[in-house]
Amino acid sequence: MVRLRFSVELNYQVLAPGADFIFNVQAAQTCHQFVINERLQISQPVVTRSHTDAVAHTRTLRLSALPGPLRVRSEATVDIAHYHAPPQDLGEVRIPDLPPHVLPYLYPSRYCESDKLHLFAVQQFGSLWNGYGRVMAIRDWVTSEVAFRSNTSNSLTTACDTLNNKQGVCRDFAHLMIALCRAVNIPARFATGFDYGADPALGPPDFHAYVEAWLAGRWFLFDPSGTAIPMGFVRLATSRDAADAAFATIFGGVQSEAPLVHIEAVPNDQGVLVLPEHCSDALSTDDGAA
Repeated sequence: MVRLRFSVELNYQVLAPGADFIFNVQAAQTCHQFVINERLQISQPVVTRSHTDAVAHTRTLRLSALPGPLRVRSEATVDIAHYHAPPQDLGEVRIPDLPPHVLPYLYPSRYCESDKLHLFAVQQFGSLWNGYGRVMAIRDWVTSEVAFRSNTSNSLTTACDTLNNKQGVCRDFAHLMIALCRAVNIPARFATGFDYGADPALGPPDFHAYVEAWLAGRWFLFDPSGTAIPMGFVRLATSRDAADAAFATIFGGVQSEAPLVHIEAVPNDQGVLVLPEHCSDALSTDDGAA
């Protein structure tokens, strides 16, 4: 079991009354990811509304801010007991056998135009063994064909754009992999969170986007950017793409600063420090129903 402690601080200058925010900055609680303790601080005396999605376990926070500075800080300690599986045992699930809650992750979405990439994906990956190996082949192809470069994409960049430009940041890698998976009938979803173990050369700690693909009745973790250690992911939100899982969605006149993120591995209840590491097993933090 890995124990990780994180904090994230978001700072804004609200320019006018009536600015509304939707945040995804609290760790999801699943049967494999347990929130040991947490604290949420909001600098303004405003009413907040919280909601936890019953299926995805995403926790959203809503508020209407007053003019002036606004600081939102979320911190928590999380235990992650990953589900491990031998990759060779994980096959794809036939579409008639997919649970209803998985079906939306087969369809094209705003940033993942799987319909436009269908022919390309079939040519590249259609003849591969239908299982974990094919998903890994898609992941490896995206990792090798796209260069990680900061400030080369924006909030409008889609999977097709990334395929053409061959560069981007973690969310672009995730969108392309998801679109290619869906194009060959593998359900895949966008996940956002924090990652312990990322290369410091990429810059200060930040939110991280990765992929979960549905295999053998469970969502398994993949990092197409190749910059992180999946065992070190703390899951915040999952969705069809980044449009539904942003750490902050803002309505109104607001100036924002870069998020301040910190994450570290800490000793567990037995005083043992377990560091996330790359492993050959397939990993999941899902119970098969989320």
